[in-house]
Amino acid sequence: MPDTSKETARAGWKQWAGLAVLALPAMLVMIDMSVLHLAMPRLSADLDPSAPRLLWITDIYGFLIAGALIPMGALGDRIGRRRVLLVGAATFGAASVLAAYAPTAETLIAARALLGLAGAALGPSTLSLISVMFHDPRQRTTAITVWMASFMAGGAVGPLVGGVMLEYFWWGSVFLAAVPVMVLLVVLGPILLPEYRDPRPARLDLPSAAMSLTAALAVVYGIKEMAKDGFASVPAVAVVLGLVAGVLFVRRQRRLAHPVLDLSLFANRAFTVSLGTLTITVIFMLGTQFLMAQYMQMVLGLSPLTAGLWGLPLVIAGTVAIFVASALAGKIHRASIIGTGLVVAAAGFAVLTQADASAGLPVVVTGSVLLFAGLMPVSGLGIDMIVGAAPPPQAGAAAAAGETTQELGGALRIALLGSLVNAVYHGRMTETAFGHPPAAAETLPAALAVARSLPGPAGDELVAFARDAFADGLRLTSAIAVPVLLGLAGVVVFLLRKVERT
Repeated sequence: MPDTSKETARAGWKQWAGLAVLALPAMLVMIDMSVLHLAMPRLSADLDPSAPRLLWITDIYGFLIAGALIPMGALGDRIGRRRVLLVGAATFGAASVLAAYAPTAETLIAARALLGLAGAALGPSTLSLISVMFHDPRQRTTAITVWMASFMAGGAVGPLVGGVMLEYFWWGSVFLAAVPVMVLLVVLGPILLPEYRDPRPARLDLPSAAMSLTAALAVVYGIKEMAKDGFASVPAVAVVLGLVAGVLFVRRQRRLAHPVLDLSLFANRAFTVSLGTLTITVIFMLGTQFLMAQYMQMVLGLSPLTAGLWGLPLVIAGTVAIFVASALAGKIHRASIIGTGLVVAAAGFAVLTQADASAGLPVVVTGSVLLFAGLMPVSGLGIDMIVGAAPPPQAGAAAAAGETTQELGGALRIALLGSLVNAVYHGRMTETAFGHPPAAAETLPAALAVARSLPGPAGDELVAFARDAFADGLRLTSAIAVPVLLGLAGVVVFLLRKVERT
């Protein structure tokens, strides 16, 4: 009889249709991270939140996603990944309605917290289900590529969707875009998606889940606060508390017979190297996206919508590159593909070293396109290697570890790249005594606000100097990134060269 094992291992139409269902929530989780910033002026006018409440409205979503990812991934491994996914989708839809019609700031904070917990349930469940649905390594790589492209597309589409919704509707409408998608997921999920759980599940260790939540929440909170306001005692204590909770979490996992996160995964070189590379990649990719948005709007003077449209070529280039890399992954060793991607990204940063206040769009867009074309394949293949390195019963926890790494990288993007740009900006602004208020030397938005209160020539002079100072910071950051990425490319190729091709 002919060997049909390969045919039976390959996914059919049902799995690919299920992938389409899984890709949508990945996109929406990213959209929900970005649309709130556009709605903030109208939201503030309507709900009149205090400054602390406004910060919690903005940050609670990302904090809870970062903190709950590993517990949610482990929970899916134990009680069923599809079950956790569907409960998360239903909760996400209900919380979106609550956020859209929130009558008070407190209600909106609670709704955003629910959205964060639901988002943490969606991410690991989608990735770990992909590992169950696609047994063939090449098909799994393609499927994770589609998932990753959807995830990144959400970040680019979010400002455009939000801008259109706010053009015609009230601020709460930005949350309602998620509702029909979540309804679709709840309806089609039981039909198209398989259920999977550990055949011999252990009870979820609640102290471990609490330690993981505390570690991620405290570290991400502390890093974000220090990135925004500089060193302060409360954020510093939060980081220390988070690190202590992380150490206690690791020690407890070593003693448990059924840990929430199996630390033996870190003995797998593909898992560990991919996790570290993914962290650095996310820092540079999301950090540059953040800086480019500021540069386009405050240095080049583009409107938010125009800046958002110019952000599309980045994502398009990255999406094309990630599918090309996926197609090549079965023919070329992944170490070579990842190394090449890092070199291309370094070339993008080399282009950005030429950006100045008068360079205009060509330099910025060209450099950013190269950057995303290099780093998105690195991220996609990295996630694939992280999930593929784990045995099926632990795929949810492994996926959660990868996504937690991305959240940590997202927090560090401002703490590292943003702080470096601001340090250069502050140094340049304080070198020359304009006689302007000290606030102008703090940040570029502050300088632009001060300039609006000055008479014509003085205001124009301050704007020009402040924009040059910000561009100097961007150029120096880009110059530092070039050798870092080239060095990382060499390390990754060396460490992964003997990892078995898949």
